[in-house]
Amino acid sequence: MGISPTQLIIILVIVALLFGTKKLRNMGGDIGGAVRGFKKAMNDDEKLNNQTDTAIDAGFIDKKTVDKSSADPAIDSVTVISKERA
Repeated sequence: MGISPTQLIIILVIVALLFGTKKLRNMGGDIGGAVRGFKKAMNDDEKLNNQTDTAIDAGFIDKKTVDKSSADPAIDSVTVISKERA
């Protein structure tokens, strides 16, 4: 019931003829770049959460301040640390 390997090859040949290999290569590069950007954003978000947790554990940030803060805890944590040092 599924697609056989022969049918898949025929479909790929038709797609290559319609779009051309250069355009397909460019589209593949664009998709790869988007995936890399998404992974980087996910890793950056995880690092931000770890840094915020570390700052809370070290006592630089009050947990209540982070809970009441805006959507971006990094901005608020920098503000809190700046006020404490001033």
